[in-house]
Amino acid sequence: MTNVSTTVSISDFLTPAVREMPPSGIRKFFEYSTGRKDIVSLGVGEPDFVTPQHVRKACILALENGKTSYTPNAGLPELREEIAGYLESNFNTSYNPANEIMVTIGSSEALDLALRALITEHDEILIPAPCYISYSPITFLNGGHTVTVETSADQQFKLTAEALKAKLTPRSKVLILCYPNNPTGGVMTYEDWLPIARLVEEHNLVVISDEIYGELTYGQKHVSFAALPGMKERTLLISGFSKAFAMTGWRVGYVCGPQELISAMLKIHQYTVMCAPIIGQIAAIESLRHGLEEKDRMMESYNLRRKWFVESLRQTGLPCHEPNGAFYAFPSITHTGLSSEQFAKRLLEEEGVITVPGSAFGPGGEGFIRCSYASSQEQLEIALERISVFLKRL
Repeated sequence: MTNVSTTVSISDFLTPAVREMPPSGIRKFFEYSTGRKDIVSLGVGEPDFVTPQHVRKACILALENGKTSYTPNAGLPELREEIAGYLESNFNTSYNPANEIMVTIGSSEALDLALRALITEHDEILIPAPCYISYSPITFLNGGHTVTVETSADQQFKLTAEALKAKLTPRSKVLILCYPNNPTGGVMTYEDWLPIARLVEEHNLVVISDEIYGELTYGQKHVSFAALPGMKERTLLISGFSKAFAMTGWRVGYVCGPQELISAMLKIHQYTVMCAPIIGQIAAIESLRHGLEEKDRMMESYNLRRKWFVESLRQTGLPCHEPNGAFYAFPSITHTGLSSEQFAKRLLEEEGVITVPGSAFGPGGEGFIRCSYASSQEQLEIALERISVFLKRL
């Protein structure tokens, strides 16, 4: 018997979809900064606040009392009841906690489950851009085709009916919405939503509405797409506790929608992750029952930083539209003659400031950088000083 030696490359066993998927445009810039100690980061979409102490104490007590088991697949009944009450009180949406709400591992899992449950091969998924970086890759992994609907700074990055209508075809199936928007800070009013809702109904679309920044609006109240007439029946509302409640590491999100869709997503959830961690769910219950005042205080802090930070960016020479939601500024860098990736890379290499190139967020993002102002005042001041020096040198 002859032994034949062959060279095997494990990458040959990967699926084509995974091989072709580009790495995160955000994470790449954190890799550039590895080993440097002088870095100021405006790159991470994470609150600079820690989870409030009473929430942490509630979880410590729960652990001491042995709360370490699985929960029902859809989440603790009491958490789903709290979510239902919170959404009805704050966003004028009504859901049955028994079969229209599911707790997930962050809002990211909810998005993945939604697209897995809805996409069949070659379905067209409409995505306003610039947008959160995960929508297109998850669509691609599930065999769908991304159709970009561009928004613009001169319209405050709002989705318009004209832009949406121009991209509709017989294969259009799902519209993904992200308002308040990451990365632009754009928001939509009730009047903005009405013509979009008419198109959704006329073309029989399903909507995935990512409202993770719904609590973080300034000068106006967030309008949930599911609250519009006739839209609840065809909308999956996705949100969670990471941003407004300063609970990024707890990984607790949720999705609300028609029973048939939630049941389909629950089947996938059962076979993949079973349930969200019980301690995270207990933290979410405590936040909804006793943490709303802290949430509002954090929001006001972001608002104060927002006004000052945007005006400071303008003074350094970076034009910036007024972001009315989330905690990001999205200034233009087109006048520098650099691409957004060149600008962000040089700013990091030369001044030690991390931002995210707008190109990471899809078409329409080129010519901009994303800056998170969910950082300390001291760090923001240092970053602005370094940006000013960088721009003067350019």
